Amino acid sequence: MTIYNEESQPKRNFSSKGDGKHVSLNKSYYTNDKKTQSEGMNYNDAGRNYHQPTNEFQQKNDEENTSSGENVRKRRPRIGERVAQTPHNRKYEGNRGYSRTNADRKKSVRPKKKRKPFKQIKYKENIDPNTPIRLNKYLANAGVCSRREADEFIQAGAVKVNGEVITQLGTKITRSDEVTFYDQPVKLESKVYVLLNKPRGFVTTTDDPENRKTVMELVKSACSERIYPVGRLDRSTTGVLLLTNDGDLASKLTHPKYEKRKIYQVWLDKPVSAEHMQMIADGIELEDGEIHADAISYVTEEDLSQVGIEIHSGRNRVVRRIFEKLGYKVLKLDRVYFAGLTKKNLPRGKWRYLTEQEVNMLRMGHFD
Repeated sequence: MTIYNEESQPKRNFSSKGDGKHVSLNKSYYTNDKKTQSEGMNYNDAGRNYHQPTNEFQQKNDEENTSSGENVRKRRPRIGERVAQTPHNRKYEGNRGYSRTNADRKKSVRPKKKRKPFKQIKYKENIDPNTPIRLNKYLANAGVCSRREADEFIQAGAVKVNGEVITQLGTKITRSDEVTFYDQPVKLESKVYVLLNKPRGFVTTTDDPENRKTVMELVKSACSERIYPVGRLDRSTTGVLLLTNDGDLASKLTHPKYEKRKIYQVWLDKPVSAEHMQMIADGIELEDGEIHADAISYVTEEDLSQVGIEIHSGRNRVVRRIFEKLGYKVLKLDRVYFAGLTKKNLPRGKWRYLTEQEVNMLRMGHFD
């Protein structure tokens, strides 16, 4: 398998015993988030007195005044003569010149340009209005609640279709029907697709009972529609995460039979042996069954503790459990690729809307 690192190329590849359906990668997905630090020098010349005369003319007059003891009137400057003046309320600081006052700083500060808000993309939808749809799914797509909660509201008699109370589960309607929820009209929301580069310390859920930070806090300004994460990333796992209100697409991306492609970059506490790399490619036995990687390789030959792994399984914490089974500790886990989506040019903790082309690719099932 080819490692996706722009700085170096891998030299050792480990292939699985699969049917060869999934080919090795040919793009650069492993990118390091760069952080810049600005360091300034502290000039502190304590104990020195830098109060000096401003020019030779003033120095000469001061000497004459101190020697004679009389107040000598200063002559008026001639036309065209330039006289240096001491800046008001400034302290002379030697080679650094005169210090700037707060008023001067305020004058020199340029006003910050207001950032233009992201313009939400309106995606095209080719849907027949007469196509039947389940009532609970209709309520969920409208952002009222989840499907499970919709069933409870339907049984409680809170939902009406064309003025008639519906209490039977599994009822199907069309998009042209009038639906009300507690006598309030319900309309389907427009589809929204948001890609987030998830940072550490955030839970991948819409609501956390332990009041921990969730990924919804990072995308709260993206839209007014009710969106939710597709799949799940651990609290300490970073990388590509898709959020949407398109339930049909979310089901396709999370169902095992569609075999969505996921690539992770793994940082481990020690170098991974070539024997263990081949074992992961061939398959190892976990608590919930056997699992093998579709492709695995070192990110660089200089650091064998960094590994790139491609896997399609959606089991909980599967990547971490694979390496823990072999006696390794995962220090950092970053998802760099998910169903054709990458975090390229997307800083950590930031989000963007999917393009029309990306949405069409996902809808058609071209995940690779």
